Amino acid sequence: MNARTVQSLSRQLAALLCLLATSVAASDDASNLPRTRDDLSESDRSRVETIVRPTTDFSKAERYEAMSGGAGTSIAPVDQDSFTLFSANLAFSDEEAFKLGDALFEKLWVSSPSSTQASDGLGPLYNARACESCHPRDGRGRPPEGSPDGTSMLYRLARAPANEREREMVANYDLPNFPDPIYGAQLQDSAVPGLAAEGHMKMTYSELPVTLADGELVFLRKPSYTVTDLGYGDLDPTTTLSPRVAPQMIGLGLIEAIHEADILAGADPDDRDGDGISGRAALARDRSTGKITLGRFGWKAQNPTIRQQTADAFAADIGLSTPDADRSHGDCTQAQAACLAMPTGVQARLGTVEAPDPVLGLVTFYTANLAVPARRQASFPKTLRGKQVFYEIGCTACHTPKFVTRRDAGHKAQAFQLIWPYSDFLLHDMGEGLADGQAVGSASGSEWRTPPLWGTGLTKTVSSHTYLLHDGRARNFTEAILWHGGEGQAARDAFARLSTRDRRDLIAFLESL
Repeated sequence: MNARTVQSLSRQLAALLCLLATSVAASDDASNLPRTRDDLSESDRSRVETIVRPTTDFSKAERYEAMSGGAGTSIAPVDQDSFTLFSANLAFSDEEAFKLGDALFEKLWVSSPSSTQASDGLGPLYNARACESCHPRDGRGRPPEGSPDGTSMLYRLARAPANEREREMVANYDLPNFPDPIYGAQLQDSAVPGLAAEGHMKMTYSELPVTLADGELVFLRKPSYTVTDLGYGDLDPTTTLSPRVAPQMIGLGLIEAIHEADILAGADPDDRDGDGISGRAALARDRSTGKITLGRFGWKAQNPTIRQQTADAFAADIGLSTPDADRSHGDCTQAQAACLAMPTGVQARLGTVEAPDPVLGLVTFYTANLAVPARRQASFPKTLRGKQVFYEIGCTACHTPKFVTRRDAGHKAQAFQLIWPYSDFLLHDMGEGLADGQAVGSASGSEWRTPPLWGTGLTKTVSSHTYLLHDGRARNFTEAILWHGGEGQAARDAFARLSTRDRRDLIAFLESL
């Protein structure tokens, strides 16, 4: 029996065990509720609110707390492939689409023209040849750390609107911001043969000492970002550089299945309750409908759907055109004549784009159905004490523990699920320390979407590192928390004042997620 067969059987067994483990939930309040805001009765609305209300009892784990992704949670043994498994409640008839999407996610694209016409179209300028290159094993990317290989980290480029017409375009959500006039919206560090790459990232760090209340000395890495080997002239003086590490891929379909009203209910843009937390909803234009809707994907919540996020990644990261982003020359600008003169992978027999809808649709389906792993040690006393500390110092003000997904989710595997992402999916001002100075749609230069915490405890297992935050500057949970400023300042300061035991228990809780 080969390794692929063993893995397939392991996945099927994990799905069966997970369904058996959660079958008792069928009669629980969270499982059979109507889940659109329009058809909730007053009594059912009250029941949902009770289910998702943050707990005050830290003596034991909450019911189903270990099943972070609801009935789709993977309970397979933890290893490097823990983020690559399909949702445990995925129908058998959907497994083929998932596996085809997986193959396309890992597919290496080649430059045009090529004898393998179904695989050409790469670039001409690009950051990666495959989705898997940026998201190895569907996990979190990392900064290059002295190596020229920055595949899982890139620079977003943007400038502020220069005139009233451009300001109106941003205000109308026609564009999230404006690209550099030469280098576009993203710095591509690779190019097809015969073309020069745009440039390379260069980062240096200085160490900032922080002394905690118990006397422990922690050093934070303060990054400085520049560009070297620019191939097409200087960047515009107003262009900002925003480093972005590729995020983990698990649970995206469940995030998309949260009702907009449930996310908006947590917003407090004017801080009317006076707690110093003023989360704002990100707004974005859904290109498939033309409507302005809630943004929830990306470091600044600039994309409203998984499909739109995927199409933009195909175009900007790999240089492939899709039905939703028909850009066969990727991020090439009008100032890059040599790039625009390069052949593309558009083949008449395959349609008018390089990655036609079966490709985009299958990759979208794959990324929407990657399972969230089950919690580890959720009932351990140390973990429960850490959970209590997490709540008491105010972390849940942004990292909302749980939601119930909507009844009319796009896929039945995501419907009716009690999930534990630990995020409110809103924009928060995180202070000057984490600011990149780059506005993206609704988000200012110091605002970031609260990232979900599920799966972060497995970063080292899956991705072989522990780097956190949008640019990977934090080497561990302690550093990540100490970088919080702005709306996160009070929680950060409370963390710094903790006793050694409370701080270690809090970290144990985060490692269990």
